[in-house]
Amino acid sequence: MARKARGRDLMDQAKELLSKAKTAEELRQAQAVVMPLEFGLSIEQTAHAIGVSAGWACQLRNRFIRQGGILKKEKPSRGGRRRENMGLEEEEAFLAPFFDKAKEGGILVVSEIKNALDQRLGRNVALASAYNLLHRHDWRKLAPDKRHPKSDADAQDKWKKNFQTS
Repeated sequence: MARKARGRDLMDQAKELLSKAKTAEELRQAQAVVMPLEFGLSIEQTAHAIGVSAGWACQLRNRFIRQGGILKKEKPSRGGRRRENMGLEEEEAFLAPFFDKAKEGGILVVSEIKNALDQRLGRNVALASAYNLLHRHDWRKLAPDKRHPKSDADAQDKWKKNFQTS
């Protein structure tokens, strides 16, 4: 025999939400609470009636009960960088000498950054990790121009025309 549906103490709030729901999600959430209690439906039958999967109906129901019948946005789950090597501030401090060197006319050599990163972390990391680190801090690999900025196309054409082979 299935467990008895819980949340009977929140039935009044759920019924009130049925009439005042502003979004489909709020309506489904209230229905997920009311239907099993009022009509004795199973979670599968409730899910079928409100048009969601059984797992989602259970989540809606549990969220309403957990929040005590008060609708509030649950904070979103934690974003990326779960396996970060360093925090963003640490990364900025780590890259600062390389960026300063690049501003003074030097160039960023990714292999040097990778070697320094290996030493800092105490283990070998992939070259892609160094590129990802640079990408996170808005560094882009600049491709050289196809021609020199001070080149003169007319002078080059004159030289080609006047050049004689022996």
